[in-house]
Amino acid sequence: MQIYDIEQGSESWKKIRAGLPTASCFDRILTPTGKPSTQAEAYAHLLIAEILTGNPVNEWEGNAHTERGKELEEEAALAYEMEMGIELRTIGFCTNDARTVGCSPDRLAGDDGLVEIKCPAAHNHVRNMLNGLDMGYYPQIQGQLLVTGRKWCNFLSYYPGMELVIVRVERDKDYLFKLTEALEGFNALLKGKLKTLKDKGYGQ
Repeated sequence: MQIYDIEQGSESWKKIRAGLPTASCFDRILTPTGKPSTQAEAYAHLLIAEILTGNPVNEWEGNAHTERGKELEEEAALAYEMEMGIELRTIGFCTNDARTVGCSPDRLAGDDGLVEIKCPAAHNHVRNMLNGLDMGYYPQIQGQLLVTGRKWCNFLSYYPGMELVIVRVERDKDYLFKLTEALEGFNALLKGKLKTLKDKGYGQ
């Protein structure tokens, strides 16, 4: 694993991620149920655009809910530290040794763990209280475990004034096998499309 000590969301962070498949978008390669995603080709085209321009492509600038989530992340992390009696560590960006995939975990926990922090709207936090892990995040969490080599990730759902939701997610051997294969196939697709563009005289 290679670690890049940069601030998440900074221009340097955006640049270093450009053109690289990252865990937050692994659901566009493999679905939470382990099936190939129909979004893979479109995601490949987005990454190719980033490779050709050398800059990140902003598909979505976010909304009030995502901005609120960013603002509450530190508060949520502190609440987790108090609840669990552990000090968390921030990290900017990391990749596998081959630098073919990357991720930006919210926090590192000890030597073996990660914490993925979500600060959803109130009704979605209640849903998480009732149902536990939102499986929509499963590819992202397993992807972070794959890239970092860590053993577990605690999914944290936080809303001020309500109890924390903490769900332990262990490495899923079967899912990680499928994800590894899917990522290898995706990167092969990416290389193939880049070669086709080069053969056509683009991106010289």
